[in-house]
Amino acid sequence: MARVMQKRATSRRKLHIPRSLSTSKSVRGSSIVLGALLLYIHKLKLKLAALTRDYCTLYATNRQLLKYTRLLKMSQSQVRVEKIGNVARPSFRVRVMCEKRGGRLVPILEAFEKMGLNIMQASVSCDRMFAMEAIAVAAAQEQPPAATAVTQALLEAIK
Repeated sequence: MARVMQKRATSRRKLHIPRSLSTSKSVRGSSIVLGALLLYIHKLKLKLAALTRDYCTLYATNRQLLKYTRLLKMSQSQVRVEKIGNVARPSFRVRVMCEKRGGRLVPILEAFEKMGLNIMQASVSCDRMFAMEAIAVAAAQEQPPAATAVTQALLEAIK
């Protein structure tokens, strides 16, 4: 009988720590462990809900930033002119990227014509933004313009 009482006291001492963690008033070990487990699961659910809210907020913010970044990139006109070819008859590789609006191609072609450049090859895209890549050759009878002059003329034609 004393042995049984001693075992019972030992098991109560061992269950004191889990009981304090779960705030359970029960004497049975299985209900104390179950209470602690349910409390732990509840805390994990709360943490998961908080992380989900944070993720959704960050995802929405990221999407807005990407949208504004794309709009900024599209609103900025980019013109790159590289001089290629020989000295006697220079050619230019021209890349133009700007926002998509009607009537972009005609002013650009008129600017090439005013500068005395003939378009040998061109590709134009108007999917999300206006993009053009062309190879222009200076006419034989005229003095070829500088690459910076071509860039400035194209920027003015775009605006």
